[in-house]
Amino acid sequence: MDVFTVSFFGHRILEEWKDREIEEVIKMLLIKYEYVEFLVGRSGDFDQLVSSTIRRVRREWGSNNSSHTLVLPYLTAEFKNNEEILSKYYSEIEFCEASINAHFKSAYQIRNREMVDRSNLIVCYLKNDFGGVYQTIKYAEKLGKRIINVAMK
Repeated sequence: MDVFTVSFFGHRILEEWKDREIEEVIKMLLIKYEYVEFLVGRSGDFDQLVSSTIRRVRREWGSNNSSHTLVLPYLTAEFKNNEEILSKYYSEIEFCEASINAHFKSAYQIRNREMVDRSNLIVCYLKNDFGGVYQTIKYAEKLGKRIINVAMK
C-alpha cells in the first residue's frame, strides 16, 4: 500500500482560525491518495486546530485510509498524566528517537526536521519570518518539499 505522509506545523498562537482551509486540504488528500498518514504535534493553537479537524473529517468520512499520529520530541509530563486519553484521541503516538535525549530547547526543531524528512507534503500556518515554524519551513523548502501555507489562503 502506498502511504502519503503529511506533517503540520504552525504558530502556537493563531491570529485567525483556518479550519475550513485545513479541512479542504485533508479531504483532498483523502480523495487523492490510497492511505494518508497525518503527523501532528501538540504545542499550541495550530496543532489543536489541525487535530480536531483531522478527527472530525475522519469521523465523517471514515478512517480506514488514514492515521492521525502524534509525534512528541520526548516524554512529557502531559503525556504521562494523560496517556490513556491521548491514546484514544490519536491513532498512534510516537516519540522521535532523534530528539528524545536532546536538550529541550533543540528537541522540537530536531523532531520537526525528522517529520519533514519523512513527509511528502507540509501543511503550515506561517506568518512570521522568524521562529521555529519558519526554520522548519525553510528546511522543508531546502529539501524541495511541497508546502501549503494556509495562512496565505
